[in-house]
Amino acid sequence: MKRGEVYWADLAPRSGSEQQGRRPVIVISHDAFNQTQSWRSIIGVPLSTSVAQAGRGPSAVLLPQGAAGLDKDSVALCHQVTTLDRSKLTQRIGELNSTEAEPGRRWSQGRNGLAVGSGQMRL
Repeated sequence: MKRGEVYWADLAPRSGSEQQGRRPVIVISHDAFNQTQSWRSIIGVPLSTSVAQAGRGPSAVLLPQGAAGLDKDSVALCHQVTTLDRSKLTQRIGELNSTEAEPGRRWSQGRNGLAVGSGQMRL
C-alpha cells in the first residue's frame, strides 16, 4: 500500500455529513506508515461521484473517469480527510499518476486561496 493508490473502502459507521458506504478512497498517508504492517491506520480522502459535491469549492478536486482506474468521473473530497483502519480497505482500484494528483497538491499547499496547516498534506 502506498500514497496515491485508490482502494474501495467500507466507510461505516460514520455520522453527520461524513461520506459513508462503499466508495473509493485515495491513500494520502506517508509511505513510511503505509508500508509498516504493524501500523493499522491509513489517512485517506474519500471520493464521490455526486455532481453536487463538485461545486463544494476548492477542496473538491475533480478526477476524470479513468484516473487511477476509476470507472466514473469523481470528486476527491479533501475537506473530509479521515483516518481509517486498513481492514476497511477492501480492493485496490489503481494509482494516481503525478498529473492526476497535481490539483490535490496545489489545494493542500494553499495555491487555490485556501491555506492548510503547514502545507504538509499532499495527495
